[in-house]
Amino acid sequence: MALPANNHPNFIAKHDDIGIVAAGFSGGQRRLGVSAAPSAMIEAGLLEEVHNDLGYNIHHDHTVHSYTDLYPTSDPDHRGMKKPRAVSAAMEKLSQQVCVLTLGGDHSVAIGTLSGTARAIRKRHGREMAVIYVDAHGDINTPETSGSGNIHGMPVAFVSGLAKGDSKDIFGWIKDEHLINVDKLVYIGLRDVGASEKKTFQENEIKVFSMHDVNRLGIGRVMELALAYIGNTPIHLSYDIDALDPEWAPSTGFPVPGGLSLCEGVFIAECIRDTGNLIAMDLVEVNPQLEVRGAERTIQSGFALIRSALGNRSI
Repeated sequence: MALPANNHPNFIAKHDDIGIVAAGFSGGQRRLGVSAAPSAMIEAGLLEEVHNDLGYNIHHDHTVHSYTDLYPTSDPDHRGMKKPRAVSAAMEKLSQQVCVLTLGGDHSVAIGTLSGTARAIRKRHGREMAVIYVDAHGDINTPETSGSGNIHGMPVAFVSGLAKGDSKDIFGWIKDEHLINVDKLVYIGLRDVGASEKKTFQENEIKVFSMHDVNRLGIGRVMELALAYIGNTPIHLSYDIDALDPEWAPSTGFPVPGGLSLCEGVFIAECIRDTGNLIAMDLVEVNPQLEVRGAERTIQSGFALIRSALGNRSI
């Protein structure tokens, strides 16, 4: 991955190469349309922009993976989870497709991307990675505390070990090597968090910068504190488009007013990029079938976040 001239990536060998996986997976929730996001972004010119404007050699298999071929014939609810076997099988496969950029899909894809990147970093560098999770929601429900049973609200619980799989076909494939350390986990942009998630944050002393903190401190200070907290370590950025205010990202399944401005969202990506420690990014929950008049605006906001994470600067 290329960086500005005064910066050097610390954990990526081929700096001008980028692997991209299109994970058009929607099984972690029940609203139609989010599976179309990778195709919509690619058709809007994302790959050409990354190659022509940012200068990357792109490695992409020209496939939008839905993983439906991995779905079992029967998938009853288990511990309250909807489609647990389908999500588990798809995320096990995605965890083996470690890439710099993953286009979702719903945020359950983070089970695959975070677990796969964590395993790769341990194998290559013998160390843990940090996760900066930018989202309106906590996504740290366990199956027992989730009100909906939608697994896109549980990825952080599974990849941190706070939620456990109990069979090979229901997240039992997640081993210690796949797990992230909650001491290296930072949230930014939260504003719709349930009581059980708040309790989890408190009990595990997880670092959270809610929108209240962003408004009180300013995004510059939030990023200073967040990056100081995780230190000099590989960073996986998991970015839900609904972290942005609906003004900038109306086409998403669960929009929440009072979110980040596009400038703030871009600044987060720029700051992480400038550390030289960014190793992977997810961009999820764009739903081009919702708020059709706002789909292009949402896609372009997603482009802006990706461009900034990959080193784009206006000057």
